[in-house]
Amino acid sequence: MALDHAILVSLTERAASGYDLARRFDASIGYFWPASHQQIYKVLARMQEAGWVESTLQEQDGRPDKKTYAITADGAAELDRWAAQPTEREALRSDFAVKLRAFRDARALLADTRARRAAHAERLAEYEASEARFYPDPSALQGPDLGSWLALRGGILGERQGIAWCDEILTALEGRGSR
Repeated sequence: MALDHAILVSLTERAASGYDLARRFDASIGYFWPASHQQIYKVLARMQEAGWVESTLQEQDGRPDKKTYAITADGAAELDRWAAQPTEREALRSDFAVKLRAFRDARALLADTRARRAAHAERLAEYEASEARFYPDPSALQGPDLGSWLALRGGILGERQGIAWCDEILTALEGRGSR
C-alpha cells in the first residue's frame, strides 16, 4: 500500500485540508499507516497532478487561504482498483526480536520488555476508548463503518497479543534471573 491509498480512504470520509488529514492520521489511520505532515502534503500534490484529488481554496480572515482536498472520480476508481487487489502479508521487522535472538544483556531485555509492555497497554487503552466512543453497537455497523471497526479490532487484538508476548518474555527472564 502506498500513502496515496491511505489518503484516498480518508478523503472518502470527507474533504479535508492537508492539516486536517495530518490530524486524522494522528488520530486513526496513522496507527496503521503512519505519515508525517510533510509526507502528506507531498503526496497530495502528486495525487492532484494525477487527477485523484482536486483542491479548492477557502479564504480565511487574517490567515493564509486554506486548500481543501476532495477525492475525484479518478481517485475513487484508483481506490477501487487498489482495494480489489489481494493484500500481501506485511513483513515483520523488529529490532526487539533481533535483540531477543542475540540475548546479550538480560537486564536490558527486561527493561526493554517492561517498557514495550507499558506502551502496548497504553495503546490498547486508547483503542478501547475509541471503540467505546465511536462503536458502541458494532452489530449495527455496515459498509465503511464496519471496516473501520474491524481495523480497530485488529489493533486491539494486536496490542493484546503484544502484552501477552511481553508477559511471556518477562516470565521467562524473571524466572531465570537476569543473567
